[in-house]
Amino acid sequence: MNQNHGPLFRVVKRENTRWYHLAVSYASAIAAALLIGALLLSVQGVPAGAFFRDMFSLGVIGSKFAYKNVEGFIRLFIPLLITSVALSLAFRMRFWNVGGEGQFIIGALCAGFVAFRLDALLTSLAGESWGDAVWGKLLMVVCMALAGFFGGGLYGVIAAVLKVKYGTNETLLTLMLNYIALYLILFFGETKASWNFFLSTESERPIFATFPAVAKMITLPTPFGRFSLNLSLIVAVLICAGIFVYLKYTKQGYEIAVVGDSPSTAMYAGMKVGRIVIRTVFLSAALIGLAGAFYASSAGTLSTSITNDVGWTGVTVAWLSKLNTAAIFVSSLFLTVLQYGSQVASTSYPTVDANFAKLLQGVILFAVLAADFFTRFKLVGRTKAKRQEVLG
Repeated sequence: MNQNHGPLFRVVKRENTRWYHLAVSYASAIAAALLIGALLLSVQGVPAGAFFRDMFSLGVIGSKFAYKNVEGFIRLFIPLLITSVALSLAFRMRFWNVGGEGQFIIGALCAGFVAFRLDALLTSLAGESWGDAVWGKLLMVVCMALAGFFGGGLYGVIAAVLKVKYGTNETLLTLMLNYIALYLILFFGETKASWNFFLSTESERPIFATFPAVAKMITLPTPFGRFSLNLSLIVAVLICAGIFVYLKYTKQGYEIAVVGDSPSTAMYAGMKVGRIVIRTVFLSAALIGLAGAFYASSAGTLSTSITNDVGWTGVTVAWLSKLNTAAIFVSSLFLTVLQYGSQVASTSYPTVDANFAKLLQGVILFAVLAADFFTRFKLVGRTKAKRQEVLG
């Protein structure tokens, strides 16, 4: 009796995949996913062409409040861009930081703490007019950003210290820290007490209070009508450029690459691997905390769903972009257009569920991941694999 040994198929890595092959594969995957989305829309009686037009244009065509749509898009784009870039820092070092959700929440909470307490302190010292000055708003926003930066960084570095000192599993630990942060913001959001300054005193049921006007994110006037530019967008782009330079042209960036490739080689070369891990994870988590602070300041309040799943989406963006900073910028832009544009487009069609945006995003991500796999690997049958082994 003949016995077939070995698997029916083998996964073999492709050699020398051209960049244009990747581009064509990704474009084909997105087109296929949009076709599936169009079929789902047609089942619901929604014209796919009109829906996708509104989605990709963010609903600005023919809208009297187009500037509001663009501003809303920017508010979602900023945290995703910063979070994705920040996660890529840790991932390059093969430190699997999946704690972006928790670090984002802690950053937002720290920013909220500063917004309420610093306003109360300076009002008691300098009067209510202090916030009307330009320096007052700038001081508040900078302090909120610093609080979010160091709050998120210190929260994230817990996992790094335990990893370095005791060899703990960073994936499990950062995942658990997400839940601690989530229940912490739930505690502040649902506990009605005199000491809880996070809640509104004007509501009988627990609701997060609106930030003081001085704590709202600074916006810059533009020549495009009533559209105003969110200052944190400029900072986010500068962060993206700074991380690119940091990784490519600095000693610290080189150390991250070496530690990611081989910690033992880094140790042999005299690098302090533990210190590099802690430093890099702190920076990664701190930037995510900064994103949380920016988003809270732009929204003008806290909420129990403040992350909008940016910590998880950021992981996907970082990996789809192969940890390339420029590609992360493009991927973040595309996914935000998809997410925000779907929400805007669905408001014009009552039959479209509010979660259709997430469904379409999931289909596109799955298709792109499949395309990425088949451009990097191929399936070889048992007979062909044996023939290659003989010839090799």
